[in-house]
Amino acid sequence: MPLYEYQCAECGVRFERVQKFTDKPITVCPECEGEVHRLIGPVGIVFKGKGFYVNDSKSGRKSSD
Repeated sequence: MPLYEYQCAECGVRFERVQKFTDKPITVCPECEGEVHRLIGPVGIVFKGKGFYVNDSKSGRKSSD
């Protein structure tokens, strides 16, 4: 399940919630009951395994780079 970060427009508090994709976004601040909006943050990408480099994707051939 994804972790979503929210920020209150009234008091400025930031908080995170683990929610399902089907859950509706949170609209009320747990501190002051003000309006909140979801923040968009960077996504961490981790590549594991072979095939992500030129010299790993083809066996038996050498790269000219």
